[in-house]
Amino acid sequence: MRFGVEEEFFVVDPAGRDVVPRARAVVAHARKVLGSRIVGEDTELQVETRTRPCATAAELARQIGEGRSCLASAAAEHGLAIVASGTPVVGDAIPSPLPHGPRQEQGRASVRGLLHEYNLCAVHVHVEMPDRERAVLMSNHLRPHLPALIALTANSPYWAGRDTGYASWRTLLWSRWPVAGPPPHFRSAAHYARLIATLREAGALIDERTVYWDIRPSAHHPTLEIRAADIPMTAAESAAYAALVRALAVSLLPAVERGDPGPVLEPELMRLAYWRAARDGATGAGIDVRTGEVVPVTEVARRLLETARPGLEEHGDLDRVTGWLRRLGEIGDGARRQRSRRRGEAGRADLHAVVDHLIEETEKGAFA
Repeated sequence: MRFGVEEEFFVVDPAGRDVVPRARAVVAHARKVLGSRIVGEDTELQVETRTRPCATAAELARQIGEGRSCLASAAAEHGLAIVASGTPVVGDAIPSPLPHGPRQEQGRASVRGLLHEYNLCAVHVHVEMPDRERAVLMSNHLRPHLPALIALTANSPYWAGRDTGYASWRTLLWSRWPVAGPPPHFRSAAHYARLIATLREAGALIDERTVYWDIRPSAHHPTLEIRAADIPMTAAESAAYAALVRALAVSLLPAVERGDPGPVLEPELMRLAYWRAARDGATGAGIDVRTGEVVPVTEVARRLLETARPGLEEHGDLDRVTGWLRRLGEIGDGARRQRSRRRGEAGRADLHAVVDHLIEETEKGAFA
């Protein structure tokens, strides 16, 4: 089962540390090396790199690192830098600097003020699927694990100069959109298609690209896209996270092949689990979406690892993922590490230290 990754980054001024709307210049420069593996994003503050489909986590990690290195070099040519954070730490990010065009104008007419705070960066993992029918069934089986994935990758505690008190503020901002957050339970691919048609008719979608659920079948590729995570701070974390997601899909595939429709969850428990994961990240406790039980995140991670173990062992990724989870327990998620750079200082200057750390870790691509 091949897989690939899309990573989104903010462009920042390394002197003022603010996010700046200069993404197009960085994309144009990096495209000389990366070609179609780099694109602009939905705002002028962001850029996105893509890997090609990969069979191994080692190859995926190499491509992720290559993309980050090339992007950082291209930004430096323009006196800029890139950072891997789910939300902008400092800078004039409201309203979002959006490009102009017919599609963008249609979006403005539809969702209106939601676009004012559209500055969010995530990592999207694409996992190869045999067909659309099995993709939507796989979505049902992956849904219960979304809060755990959010907690482990939380990396957006700040929003344009203030501490939100959350580990993944990006998750909360996304939840306001009409077609975002956890997807519904689908009975079949036909059920999915009917629901998308209804959402378009109601004006909640421009096209299938604006389906922002945290799991969605790709409109153009034979993949299922898992979109729940903040962009991880380092390349090593992105690769390990993607390996975990692929392993979950591999491990759950036998149930999908049997036609098992997957668990039907209480929407209120899923909403609660999302909120708790976004608030506390990889520290504290999470919610078992099947029972409502409050569970230490260490136990959440253990259960997730056991579910994914068959797939991890099949692809030789068990050491990579267990090493990542062990390091999270030692040094914390991205949100905790961002906050650790601010402690002991006062005023705006301490957020500058956060951005400096993000610039260094984004390019270096390894745990501190």
